[in-house]
Amino acid sequence: MEESDSEKTTEKENLGPRMDPPLGEPEGSLGWVLPNTAMKKKVRRVRYVKTMKVKVLLMGKSGSGKTSMRSIIFANYIARDTRRLGATIDVEHSHVRFLGNLVLNLWDCGGQDTFMENYFTSQRDNIFRNVEVLIYVFDVESRELEKDMHYYQSCLEAILQNSPDAKIFCLVHKMDLVQEDQRDLIFKEREEDLRRLSRPLECSCFRTSIWDETLYKAWSSIVYQLIPNVQQLEMNLRNFAEIIEADEVLLFERATFLVISHYQCKEQRDAHRFEKISNIIKQFKLSCSKLAASFQSMEVRNSNFAAFIDIFTSNTYVMVVMSDPSIPSAATLINIRNARKHFEKLERVDGPKQCLLMR
Repeated sequence: MEESDSEKTTEKENLGPRMDPPLGEPEGSLGWVLPNTAMKKKVRRVRYVKTMKVKVLLMGKSGSGKTSMRSIIFANYIARDTRRLGATIDVEHSHVRFLGNLVLNLWDCGGQDTFMENYFTSQRDNIFRNVEVLIYVFDVESRELEKDMHYYQSCLEAILQNSPDAKIFCLVHKMDLVQEDQRDLIFKEREEDLRRLSRPLECSCFRTSIWDETLYKAWSSIVYQLIPNVQQLEMNLRNFAEIIEADEVLLFERATFLVISHYQCKEQRDAHRFEKISNIIKQFKLSCSKLAASFQSMEVRNSNFAAFIDIFTSNTYVMVVMSDPSIPSAATLINIRNARKHFEKLERVDGPKQCLLMR
């Protein structure tokens, strides 16, 4: 049935005065609405969350393994597939969204001599300005250790000049090529040398290999220091563990499966269990994707404990370990579900901004 002209006029009059968008904002953009007292449409709140970008330099000599480890952690490669990766030419930029609103602006810098010299001369300001994290990768079996150290010191000089507050991480890579009984000694010697060369800056050193869990341990430790509200996250994780009477609770980043927080109520025997779990579950997720399936949850149970891995928030998985046989699985899963909304709020870097939008 068509409306009469009078009905159309009445509806138009009730719209109220038009509110133009702020200068530079297109009509219909977030942040402004048309006031309409006659409309009875639902109004919803839209939360604005500030994106926090962190510039991360990944540097080291050509062939040291930089691109391989980046591909395993952030691009879902498995170790054997990294053999087909070519050398990085100049600088490869990638933006990795982490925990929803934390974005890693990753600069993978090619390590050929020509490129390295350019980084310290013509590209110096562009490369080393506003850096928050420098990750320098050393091939443990490099035959040019003296040149490696020279380039590393040149990086530190540029960092001191352009980004003196940057965090420094050194990865002694390809440790699987060293005899097992020599690994501790060789790593300790390299660590002492690197810390001495890094002064007055502080550096954290890790031994790594793409063939075991050490790679996940190093990158979990690096990313952990970039999360701005990690202490609040840990405090709430502890409260959650105590309320549900869990032995241990782990929080994994959803895409990379790096451990970003944990709390344990009971001592555990395996000090490397976090990295092992990350590695195992990441490989299982990749196997699922090859079968066009998606990994959502898992329960592992024996006579001593039950472990639950489940989607927690939009950006995390949670692992809950229980040893009390009197607590049924359904109760633990309900507790995980009920805690999700609370932990979603904690992931935001800044307090939410709100505006009104019509729906």
